[in-house]
Amino acid sequence: MSTIVEVAAAVMLRAEGREFLLAQRPEGKVYAGYWEFPGGKLEAGETVRQALIRELQEELGITVTACSPWLTRVFTYPHATVRLNFWRVTAWEGEIGITAPLEHSAFDWLPIGQPATVAPILPANDPILKALSLPTVMAITNAEAEGTERQLERLEEALENGLRLIQVRDKGWPPAQRLWFAETVTRLARSHGALVVINDDADIARRVAADGLHLSAAHLARLDERPDFAWVGASCHNAQEIARAGELGLDYALLGPVLPTPTHPEAAGLGWAEFARQRDGNTLPVFALGGMKKETLDEAQAHGAHGIALMRGW
Repeated sequence: MSTIVEVAAAVMLRAEGREFLLAQRPEGKVYAGYWEFPGGKLEAGETVRQALIRELQEELGITVTACSPWLTRVFTYPHATVRLNFWRVTAWEGEIGITAPLEHSAFDWLPIGQPATVAPILPANDPILKALSLPTVMAITNAEAEGTERQLERLEEALENGLRLIQVRDKGWPPAQRLWFAETVTRLARSHGALVVINDDADIARRVAADGLHLSAAHLARLDERPDFAWVGASCHNAQEIARAGELGLDYALLGPVLPTPTHPEAAGLGWAEFARQRDGNTLPVFALGGMKKETLDEAQAHGAHGIALMRGW
């Protein structure tokens, strides 16, 4: 097996996370003219964070002040096999490209979730662009407990306030009631440009033309291949289940419970340190689940979460 080259890759975010930076490789380098996330190889003894900060100082002339791990991908090019350690960079000092030697031919800020306006892009980055487009807050429905009318009112209000990802759960209802509710939520979400995934029922997901399917951990364990939906995710309890989701090519995972929840206040949950350990090296975005509030998003991302999933408080 060939040696894996460790690379730190920076997902530079601005405009409240709505735009990201790509850089064009210069003439004389492998894949000259291709667009990529800035970064570079780890030097001997460096951590990913140290390499990221050094590379962005050298390449962009900035000093990183806030960054966090996100996901990892291994990709084999004709010339090398690389492990791309993607970190989100959300704050820095200095102006990009002003004081640093220009190690790229060009830079461009692109809107997240829109077709890229630059080409060609390095092939290893295709799944990264899709992962970037995934909203960072997932609302999980709980109409069984809250009541349908109130739940739909709150969903509409949340959508108007920017919610863009909904998981329709409510697994205890009869099929006809669950189908009606899924149809209603999907129609409401469509009017706001939001994504909808249906929990553990591929038939309902297809009948309401949802964007995807969310799998339980038990369903994930039985799975041999990725279901045929645009978006597929799974609930996970540990690193092994997250790894399995990655092997199947799923788009995201939920990991938890992280903190005590109103339903189970006596259960301590994983805690942030264990959450970070379990998601370390993941190949797909991981949402923190359990005891989440909107206010915990920053802390979750600081521990490597893509975002948060919550049943209450969205």
